[in-house]
Amino acid sequence: MNIRKRHSDEEAPIDLLLLADPSNILVEEYVKRGECFLAEKDDQVIGVYVLLPLRPETVELVNIAVAEIHHGKGIGKQLVMHAIQTAKLSGFKTIEIGTGNSSIGQLALYQKCGFRITGIDRNFFIRHYPEDIFENGIQCRDMIRLSQDL
Repeated sequence: MNIRKRHSDEEAPIDLLLLADPSNILVEEYVKRGECFLAEKDDQVIGVYVLLPLRPETVELVNIAVAEIHHGKGIGKQLVMHAIQTAKLSGFKTIEIGTGNSSIGQLALYQKCGFRITGIDRNFFIRHYPEDIFENGIQCRDMIRLSQDL
């Protein structure tokens, strides 16, 4: 597998990004403002992440997705670690990430990769998404915020 920055003339893999964030409007907005990285295997995009600068020394990993057929193979962890390294090499001092209260697997993954919970944005998904989101039999209501010093 190879991870590379998306070329400016290349379409972003919106269908893949929508696996991690069901809002087409939000995805298109942060893809325009951030840097998109693609994981490829056999000339196929199998994973993606987007880094979005927030403040001079802080960047957010706003989306990370792996094609469903490739789940459970450690690709998500490789993407997270690549994002951390990319942020560090770009001179950022802090990397942040947010996920839903119902995203149990993602919460575990981010903590295994060195992120620490820093806060909860209560009712974030109720306020920002028109339709209810359910994962693991739990309604996704709150954004769990995590960060890591680089």
